[in-house]
Parts: sequence; structure tokens; C-alpha cells
Amino acid sequence: MKIKKKRVLILFLFLFLAVLGLSGLALGSARFPLDEVIAVFTGGGDPTVRLIVLQLRLPRVAGAVLAGVGLAVSGLLLQSATGNDLCSPNIIGVNSGAGFAVMVLLCLFPMAFAVLPLAAFAGALFTTFLVLGISVSAGGHQSKSTVLLAGVAVSSLLSAGISFLSQLVPDALASYSAFSIGGFSGVQGADLVFPTIMIGVGTGLAWGLAPQLNLLCLGDELAATLGVRVKALRLICLILASALCAAVVTYAGLLGFVGLIVPHLARKLAGHDLRMLVPVTALLGANLVVLSDLAGRTLFSPAELPAGILMALLGAPFFLFILFQRRGRYA
Repeated sequence: MKIKKKRVLILFLFLFLAVLGLSGLALGSARFPLDEVIAVFTGGGDPTVRLIVLQLRLPRVAGAVLAGVGLAVSGLLLQSATGNDLCSPNIIGVNSGAGFAVMVLLCLFPMAFAVLPLAAFAGALFTTFLVLGISVSAGGHQSKSTVLLAGVAVSSLLSAGISFLSQLVPDALASYSAFSIGGFSGVQGADLVFPTIMIGVGTGLAWGLAPQLNLLCLGDELAATLGVRVKALRLICLILASALCAAVVTYAGLLGFVGLIVPHLARKLAGHDLRMLVPVTALLGANLVVLSDLAGRTLFSPAELPAGILMALLGAPFFLFILFQRRGRYA
């Protein structure tokens, strides 16, 4: 893909995201003309419109953008580091770790909603280090297969733990269910300060690692001969991917399939050069999540369908499509 076409693609994705963002500010259970929305940002506008746009819809749209960027780049890092295009944050147990930590906190301290984001972040990162520790113990190194298998095993164990706790403390299940679905209905501006820093820094680091990841995709042995510290790079990518996902989980809950779907679509559009894939994946992920959130609150208005449900409806068939495509390729 030529450089000019790649730049056009990035510009198109950025402009499309701007259109979706403005639509997200204007549309919902109450719909406002676009000129009224723009007037809000120029210091004018009706006070009611100003309140709804700035206090309710703007944090929601910004949260969806951040979630799309963080989860998509996280999935790209995991797929590049493991060499498996079916890998995503939920596969290595990040989502299950965050969910288990939240469930434990709700069981012990039912009213501690303020610290749920911290618990989710700690649970996600702890699970990542647990998976890495198991993979090292089992395989003696961070190999592709041992990390994936350890992630699946830990994820299954934590999911069983969540089910067990929900039976012991049924009241906690009601609070956990909204978190487990994932969505942006209650997002406030203060919730996005830490995730914005984490996702911004994490995406920048991912782009900085792109040249080395390009070499890693050639194979471990060849990458090592070209000066890449394969084990260290894979470890950094796994931790960075988990941190990105954990930052999203703190305010958006357990959104699934974004990290699986978007890197595949990005490769179809931009090729396999990670230097281009990182920005394209980030923008494509933001577009997809904002669109899902917008569809969820406009198609069924005045009712609302959480973005996590729509992502699952998209992601499950996409996952099956990839499986059948791989079977046809290697049969």
C-alpha cells in the first residue's frame, strides 16, 4: 500500500470519527440540531442542551473513543507478540481477572463503588503477571503456545470463581452484571483522566515498538539475529496490552471482541506494517466502538442497548468466520 493511500486512509478514518462524534453529541433520547451542538462549544446554546451535551454525552463519546483505541491496540499487540491472530485481551484472562477482582470487592464491600475501577485495574494486571508466571514455569520461557494456554486456563478458573461468588452472594450479582456487559451510560469526565493518560502513553509506546514488532513477525530466530530481544519484547507487549485493556475496564466494564475484530480489519485495509497498523487500528477501533454505542442508544430509543451487547453480536460471528477461514487455508 503506497504512502499516499495510507495517509488518505488515516485522514478518512479521522474525519469519519469526527462525524460519528458529532452524531453522538446530537443524537439520543433527546435529539438536537447540529448547529445547537456546535453553539455549545462556542460559548452559547440553550442551557439544557449545554448540560446534556457537556455533562452526559461528551464524556460518553470520549470514553467510547478511548475504549476503542485501547482495546484495539491491545489486541494488535497481543496478536503480534504471540503470532496468533485469534488472540485478544479476553483470551489471556485480562477481562476475567478484572471481573473477578470486582466481584470479590462487591462481595466484601457491597457499597464500595468508588474503588471498583482500581480493583478492576489491579485484577487485570495481576492476572497478566500470573499468566506470565505460569507460562514461564510450564515452558521455561514466554513461548507463544504456553502464554495462550496459560491464559485460557486462568481465564476459565477465574470465570468459575465469579460464578461461585455469585452463588454465595447473590446480591453482588446485580451490581456485577452491568459491569460484565460493558457500556458507557454512566461515564463521567473525572472517570477518564487516568485512562486517557494510560491509553495515550500506551498507544505511543506501541507505535514506538512497531519496527521491532515487524521483525518479530518474521520469526523468533530471524528477529533474534537482527538484534531483537525476543523474550523481553514479548513480555513488554503482553504487559502493555494488559495495561491498555485494564485502563478501559476501569470505566467501561468488560467490553469484548474489539481487540479481536479490529486488528483483522486494519490488516485488510493497511497491510502488515506495524508502523501503519498501530494508528489505523487505533482509529478503526475508536470508530467501531463509537458507532456501536451510538447505535445502541438510537436504534432502540428511548430504550438503550449497551455497547457490549452489540460488540458481542458482531464479535461472535466474526470469530467463527476467522475459524472457518483458517480451516479452509490450512486444510
